[in-house]
Amino acid sequence: MGSPRTGIGRCLGTFGELLQGALPIERREFLVTLPITEGSTAEFTAGRGSKGVRVSPPYKEKSRRLAEGMLRSYNLETGGKLRIESALPEGKGFASSSADMVATARAIEAAFGIQLPRHSLARIMSAIEPSDGVMYEGIVSFHQLEGIVHGRLGTLPSLTIVALDEGGGAETMELCEDRGFHSAGRLDEYERLLHDLRRAVKQCHLPSVGDVATRSSILNQDVLPKEQLELFLDLRARYDALGVVATHSGTCLGLLIDPGSPRYPEVLPELVGELLACHCPGVRVYRTYGAGHLCPKMPGAPSAQLYGSVCETQGPGLLATTGTQCV
Repeated sequence: MGSPRTGIGRCLGTFGELLQGALPIERREFLVTLPITEGSTAEFTAGRGSKGVRVSPPYKEKSRRLAEGMLRSYNLETGGKLRIESALPEGKGFASSSADMVATARAIEAAFGIQLPRHSLARIMSAIEPSDGVMYEGIVSFHQLEGIVHGRLGTLPSLTIVALDEGGGAETMELCEDRGFHSAGRLDEYERLLHDLRRAVKQCHLPSVGDVATRSSILNQDVLPKEQLELFLDLRARYDALGVVATHSGTCLGLLIDPGSPRYPEVLPELVGELLACHCPGVRVYRTYGAGHLCPKMPGAPSAQLYGSVCETQGPGLLATTGTQCV
């Protein structure tokens, strides 16, 4: 008897959305992903003669449901053990559940040598809960309720996000019940913003990307307000950041900063220091996944090293500051 089939899968998360809203045609809701270097890793081991899937941690129920559904759909008469590790905070708007499910699907694919088309995976996930488009590489616009990719915008250079978690948590299913996106004027504005963002990503015009993200963060105040938005708008102006980005369905705000900016080595510690001086808890610094990254940062990746007041990981590159949690 051979060794049990085992597969490992990985998936990146996203720092909220560059843009989230609805479009005039059928008033379909959409979001635009912002992949970051953190993600989830899943390991699936098939169990001979076992039924059902046991998942660890046990509360990863959505991933268990997806695993059992995949096994049934491929007539794989087996159960197994599913172990998930994630570097993504939960209930904060980082697509943690979506990343867990995609990693789970990829682990089962690896174990059995099968390949589930991404559009099929997206549909299956959206039947479990509204899901982010993290099964697709790069920046995508995605209809999260239906599990349909709307468009693939491309990639950007890796950017820094100085982030603040305002605390608490958000439940995806509850937030999708009434989004308040659907006035005629608001729908037209979201369509224009998506057009502007598509063009900005294609041309790699980072200030325009920041403008769209900032406007979307402001519009989201009518849906899930962030207490510190005015502070972040002020910080954007004073530190010449690209823009403000929000986890629209979560609890975080971030400032997008270009690491290629000449003032970046000065701006980063000053900005984080000011947030800490304001007694803001939950300050972290993330990196978006973009040009120059060869592999995602996953659990077990190189640990952070301290450089003066800023600690920076090797490998894919992740920044965090003294007084913050190095993730």
